[in-house]
Amino acid sequence: MPKEVCEITQVNEEAVIKIQRQMPDLSGVAKFLKALSDETRLKIAYSLTVEDELCVCDVASIIGSSVATASHHLRYLKDNNLAKSYRKGKQMYYSLADEHVYQIVTVAYEHVKEGIGNGSDTN
Repeated sequence: MPKEVCEITQVNEEAVIKIQRQMPDLSGVAKFLKALSDETRLKIAYSLTVEDELCVCDVASIIGSSVATASHHLRYLKDNNLAKSYRKGKQMYYSLADEHVYQIVTVAYEHVKEGIGNGSDTN
């Protein structure tokens, strides 16, 4: 299997400078993706693509955890702007923060399901 590195060093300085000048601060995006990188939190986010809102007890049952653990993960998602919550009587309900989160979770799932995310090189 060939190494996946350049065999010579030849930098396209024009492209590098262009990209460096346009590179935004991506720390917020990294934090957002890190929140979804945990499989349990991803299961919760996916669950919220199926149902618009779930109470903490529902989430605990879905992920097979205690209410305290589910609450911790939901709070983490909320703190990282992936979820929002409201209280109805004695229960807390959570939903995805917005359509962007819904799209990211569903597109990522479709990407992997189609086999594109399996690491194979098609070039």
